[in-house]
Amino acid sequence: MPRLIALLSAASLMAGVAAGPAAALDTPARAAIVVDMTSGAVLMEKDADEPLPPASMSKLMTMNMVFEALAEGRLSLDDRMPVSEKAWAKGGSKMFVNVGDRIRVGDLIQGVTVQSGNDACIVLAEGLAGTEEAFAERMNARAKEIGLTHSHFVNATGWPDEGHVMSVRDLATLAERIVEEFPEQHRYFSVREFTWEGITQQNRNPLLYLDIGATGMKTGHTEDAGYGLVATVEREGRKVVVVIAGLESAGARRVEAEKLVAWAYREFRTGALYRAGEMVAQADVWIGAADAVGLAPARDIVVTAPAADAEGLTARVRYEGPVAAPITKGDVIAELVVETPGVGAVSHPLVATEDVPAGGVLARVTAAARLALSAALGAAGLDEVSVGDIGLGAVGL
Repeated sequence: MPRLIALLSAASLMAGVAAGPAAALDTPARAAIVVDMTSGAVLMEKDADEPLPPASMSKLMTMNMVFEALAEGRLSLDDRMPVSEKAWAKGGSKMFVNVGDRIRVGDLIQGVTVQSGNDACIVLAEGLAGTEEAFAERMNARAKEIGLTHSHFVNATGWPDEGHVMSVRDLATLAERIVEEFPEQHRYFSVREFTWEGITQQNRNPLLYLDIGATGMKTGHTEDAGYGLVATVEREGRKVVVVIAGLESAGARRVEAEKLVAWAYREFRTGALYRAGEMVAQADVWIGAADAVGLAPARDIVVTAPAADAEGLTARVRYEGPVAAPITKGDVIAELVVETPGVGAVSHPLVATEDVPAGGVLARVTAAARLALSAALGAAGLDEVSVGDIGLGAVGL
């Protein structure tokens, strides 16, 4: 059974944090989610898992497929793709490509990220998969692999089509993936204007024109979907993603997105709880050359808490124990679960800080004696042990 080996309660997550919960927030959006990408904490959500028409916001999945092809070397920015009559004739937002043109992939990407060109999306889809339908099948297969659980794609553009849906949580997951996995390509989404065939179009993301640290990503609008936006923001050492869907106007979309970004930075603080390699606790070892092994995060553990309340923040270490030797340094053998009022629980893997070889004869005899004593005391089912305070430091980012 999972064993709890440490429990803590922190007076403060970082310097300057006092008591009191984060202010609750409602939104007129049909669905919404705000995620602190630096820590992984979900700051608010509303109908976050409901599959909804995503309009052009689903172009993020098309871009993800293109960025993966670039990363894997199957595609380069200077490759050229031919424009079909289907791509040229597509309605809605356009890059204004011409039939028979062979366009650089780099330009097509800007045609999607800045101009939201449906025609550019189809050129890319056909170039990668032969047909838009085949590309949609690839999108669906890849969506399952990267954890998009409430999405289904029928086309590459977000054009209204029965069964073409995404949840705002999936959109946030996709945005985070692009930010973290493809930082060079993510920059395309912050370009404010792009000119093709003598036609200059402005980026439709209203947050890019405000001094709030916006770095992207994608707007969307159809009659069925309403007005939506996936916004990524970076400032004060923190990255935040805001997704809203189903608003009644472009103006309402801008106001609501700006409000949610301001709220995320005003009401919450993010800081490092433990640094990579810093020992958090120890786990009991079964028949090893040592009785215990240290536990530490392989990466910095960063948490988000309400700016006005870290008094109730708790963390606990869980592991299946005792851990059987041999143990190799770096093995994942436990997790640190951090719970924050108003945010919820976030789990972080913990690894062994050292090698622990299997024990010799003496270790086996000692282990047998401990097992017999536990049985005699009726403690064999014990799965929870408190070993004291870990302590939260005001490390900062």
